[in-house]
Amino acid sequence: MTGTPRTLAEELRTRTDRGLAGLLRARPDLLNPVPGDVTQLATRAGTRASVVRAVERLDRFVLQTAEALAVAPDPCPYDTLGALMAGDAGDPAVAAELPRAVAELRAQALVWGPDDRLRLVRTARELLSPSAAHPSPTGLGPTVAEAAAGMSPGRLQEILTAAGLPATHDPVTAVAALTGLFSDRARMAALLDTAPAESVTVLDKLLWGPPYGGVTDRPAPHLQWLLDRGLLIAAGARNVVLPREAALHLRAGRAHHTPEPVPPALSPAMERDPQLVDNAAASQAFTALATVEELLKEWDLGGPAVLRAGGMSVRDLKRTATALDTTEQLAAFWLELAYGAGLIASDGEADERFAATPAAEEWLQLPDHERWAQLVSGWLAATRTPGVVGTADAKGRALAALGPHLDRSPAPEVRRRALALLAGLPPGTSVPATAVLSRLRWERPLRGDAAAGQVPAPAAGRTPAAAAAAPPPGSAGAAPAPADDLRSRLAQWTLAEAELLGVTGRGALSAHGRALIDTTAEATAAPSPADTGAAATRAAALLAPLLPEPVDHVLLQADLTAVAPGPLHRPLAEALGVLADIESKGGATVYRFTPASVRRALDAGRSAAELQEFLTAHSRTPVPQPLAYLIDDVARKHGRLRIGAATAYVRCDDDALLSEIVADRRAAPLRLRRLAPTVLAAQTSPDQLLDGLRAMGYAPAAESAAGDVLIARADTHRTPPRTAPAPVPDGPPSPDPTLLTAAVRAIRAGDLAATAERKPVHAPASGSLPRTTSAETLATMQAAVLTHSALWIGYVNADGAASQRVIAPVRVEGGFVTAYDHTSDEVRTYPLHRITGVAELADDSV
Repeated sequence: MTGTPRTLAEELRTRTDRGLAGLLRARPDLLNPVPGDVTQLATRAGTRASVVRAVERLDRFVLQTAEALAVAPDPCPYDTLGALMAGDAGDPAVAAELPRAVAELRAQALVWGPDDRLRLVRTARELLSPSAAHPSPTGLGPTVAEAAAGMSPGRLQEILTAAGLPATHDPVTAVAALTGLFSDRARMAALLDTAPAESVTVLDKLLWGPPYGGVTDRPAPHLQWLLDRGLLIAAGARNVVLPREAALHLRAGRAHHTPEPVPPALSPAMERDPQLVDNAAASQAFTALATVEELLKEWDLGGPAVLRAGGMSVRDLKRTATALDTTEQLAAFWLELAYGAGLIASDGEADERFAATPAAEEWLQLPDHERWAQLVSGWLAATRTPGVVGTADAKGRALAALGPHLDRSPAPEVRRRALALLAGLPPGTSVPATAVLSRLRWERPLRGDAAAGQVPAPAAGRTPAAAAAAPPPGSAGAAPAPADDLRSRLAQWTLAEAELLGVTGRGALSAHGRALIDTTAEATAAPSPADTGAAATRAAALLAPLLPEPVDHVLLQADLTAVAPGPLHRPLAEALGVLADIESKGGATVYRFTPASVRRALDAGRSAAELQEFLTAHSRTPVPQPLAYLIDDVARKHGRLRIGAATAYVRCDDDALLSEIVADRRAAPLRLRRLAPTVLAAQTSPDQLLDGLRAMGYAPAAESAAGDVLIARADTHRTPPRTAPAPVPDGPPSPDPTLLTAAVRAIRAGDLAATAERKPVHAPASGSLPRTTSAETLATMQAAVLTHSALWIGYVNADGAASQRVIAPVRVEGGFVTAYDHTSDEVRTYPLHRITGVAELADDSV
């Protein structure tokens, strides 16, 4: 194709395959389904939904460039765009970055045309152009021609006379004369030199927007001066607007108050010893593993009930937070972390409740660094966002932990990008969270809950002074960009969660955290699960040497405590957890022995001798005498009372002990009565009877129907096999190179079929399928096989869908033609009876 393209489709046809692949990669929604040809691609690229998604992914300067094009003439020369962005004085930084911005808009098919005729696609212009209902972020109003539409010819002539312009014969030339005056720097400056000071003050207040204001029926003289000369134009019964051309003159040609050609710097930076950062991160990673392990242990016999609407109740969340010794918000994070890693789930029973999954058992057996890698992999890819727990949904209902509606699609991309920004700093360097948030807002200014920097619509009846009371966007007196949009909140949560997981230490990215992030990948490209897993494995290998080695001993003390000087080997920790209660955690865990804990170990089938032997084998200090006495004393009493099912009974060889129990007022709820000197009957269940007597200070043991002591081991409760929740994608996935190559070939082939020059064949109507007789079709096919030429055919598939194709026949036999299909880029077989007709292509078409 030669000459200037007249449409976006024509320009797309001139692009290389690499250029088309870049467009499809940047805007993957255009691939679903694959366009049939370039015309379909251009049409889809101009739809509102696709353009909105593309505009949302522009950085602030590229977006400012698109906004400037939306208020510029259409088409717009590059020099005019440069003047709008850099102003009359020029800005070297803007001039240096503007080619990049225009190239980015071109690559995403939001701008097309040569440099002397840049065109913003119509849908993008409609989205970004200023209007009374949707003001532009530039703060500019309508043009003189738009604002004066509907104004009487007589009023236009009055404005020309007041402005010192000669009268014209029609409204069109009058508007053109007024536009020329406002666009002429010298003549406009001379006009403003004659303006009253109060009039100039009003213009200054409307200068950076909003450009609308209100006036009374009898405007003040300084306002009337502006109205008489068209510097303010009526925009309703009592509203006025500052025309765009006049505002641009007052702004010295700039469309934006503060262009932002370069991203904000990540500063101030604080440098630390990278080894200290790694050690701090490793310590926190170990704490994270211990917290998740404690959660699984807490829910070993089953967790809280599942609410009817899904999730867990506020009361159960508080209980979990108390058990983990943390806040409710952090408890929600640990719950969602375990849920995202597939370690906890709903059991699906009739009385549905949460519990650990079978995968949790496998996770507990892994080395610490591998367990951490599994948690972090799930966290990076998860769209479930614990930070929104407790907030209200669209219907005003509080969002519950582990419940539905917690997915926020942008979360994985924000996590990766926030960590990538930290990875771009030197090792051991940290920056304030506000610096990271500012950079992210520059990179995606429209990706939050609301478009950042948009100028609010003016309230009805505002005067020009009131309408311009707020400082201009981006000015020194302007309020900072909101930090409560979704993207900013996701970034804040990311930084806090990365510290909790040990990905960062003291605010800086650790070495193993750096291994998680591929800084060479595109910011918008989500890594595959395989890539994420490989990165997590590399990070775990770096973390492993930093984690504390497990120890196989404790230090017993005379105050009935045991100190673990480090993380214990799992069998030792599990056994000690049955025999003693954890009193405090930290660098050294303190266990306390109590009668209840010793009885718990005896109930689990351990004898007093076995407990003494266990402590002797695993203590670096001798077993203290008070602890030995405690074990022997509890063991001596353990099992003297026997509980069985009668409904329930109590049996004891010591009838005096039974008499003591019957006489105790605390036994009244158990409703005991003596059946024999050594037997009491109770009107309650064995479990309740066991709990009741233990609460009274006794140490009964349960027995079977044969009279044997029952060993009360805790039966763990597990869900059926469960998979981790799948992330909710943020739009279509990024296509892989294979799909891109196939899609470009299909689009090229479809375009060839739609645009190839054909030899005349019964003069079919424009756009219709070729029509030939069966004999003509067969003869043409056989001739094409011999001459190795390509044909244009009309084809109707089994579903009745008609299409045009370009094929190169290879063989014709048995009522079928085998041919290379240029449209699908593959060899296919077609039934001849489904071919409506055939036409030869011009010699230079293929």
